[in-house]
Amino acid sequence: MQYTKLGNSDLTVSRICMGCMGFGDPNNGQHSWTLDEEHSRAIIRHGLEMGINFYDTAIGYQSGTSEQYVGRALRDFARRDEVVVATKFLSRTQEEIENGVSGQQHIQRMIDTSLKNLGLDYVDLYIYHMWDHQTPLYDVMDGLNRIVQAGKVRYIGISNCFAYQLAKANALAEKEGFAKFVSIQGHYNLIFREEEREMAKLCAEDNIAMTPYSALAGGRLSKHPGETSRRLEEDSYAKFKYDATAQQDSIIIQRVAELAEKRGVTMTEISLAWLLTKVTAPVVGATKCHHVEGAAKATELVLAPEEISYLEEAYIPHNLVGVMAQNTPAAAKQAHVWSTGNQKIITK
Repeated sequence: MQYTKLGNSDLTVSRICMGCMGFGDPNNGQHSWTLDEEHSRAIIRHGLEMGINFYDTAIGYQSGTSEQYVGRALRDFARRDEVVVATKFLSRTQEEIENGVSGQQHIQRMIDTSLKNLGLDYVDLYIYHMWDHQTPLYDVMDGLNRIVQAGKVRYIGISNCFAYQLAKANALAEKEGFAKFVSIQGHYNLIFREEEREMAKLCAEDNIAMTPYSALAGGRLSKHPGETSRRLEEDSYAKFKYDATAQQDSIIIQRVAELAEKRGVTMTEISLAWLLTKVTAPVVGATKCHHVEGAAKATELVLAPEEISYLEEAYIPHNLVGVMAQNTPAAAKQAHVWSTGNQKIITK
């Protein structure tokens, strides 16, 4: 495993971040394919054995049970100073807005609940999950700065935003003396490269770490054309993101398969090796031990310039999908339905 600094922080992270959305009670979330606690613990333990020290979860994953599983496993299998724990918070609910709960108060509730779920005194990286158009940016940045100052969070990150929003937030933080975002978790992989338009350039100039999710496009970049799995069949959100461009994406997926056969490695290794030339640490979900091994091996695979060009040249621009397509003031209420309406988060 290789390690690096996370942007402008002093956190040393593995080049692979284990995504923990697949862990948690399936009866308390949106995904039927999530792992129970016994199997989640086995994956986390194997990740630690493979040198992965960076773990990403969220209060919204299976109504907090992902945080609970991750927290218990890490407490049992690792020392606190050996791991970097990241979690994410949801936007204010419509009920909170109507009841006058401020952005600062909401963030305090969210972090306290997450720390209770995780069984930790602090998290290393606290991530603003989705841009909240109904809460003033000042309130969000002030609220985050307060919990950093309180020692509950070491650094802050952001997810699912545009480059202008990240630049605007960090400019406000600099002006006010608040903590600044050190990382961005966006949608980025070989068949969805829209982050290269603006975000990648901003991050390179300001040393902001890119830790993209959907690194394997919901499994599409790790399986041969026609090959399927339970997650590919049941993950309706991934289908929503990728099915419309499946024909054009299949050309790239076929090239991944060709290079994997030529190099004698897995498609996972090829896909992640490419992404590792662009970002700090992709967030890679795992529901089987061999998924962890493939991700770890990718950090040692070096692609030749002509192989990188071969993988990239068939790409054509994609429309924004999923959460980012909703990242406008007009769609803010719909985003609230997606992010908070189906979750049973207890914050009292």
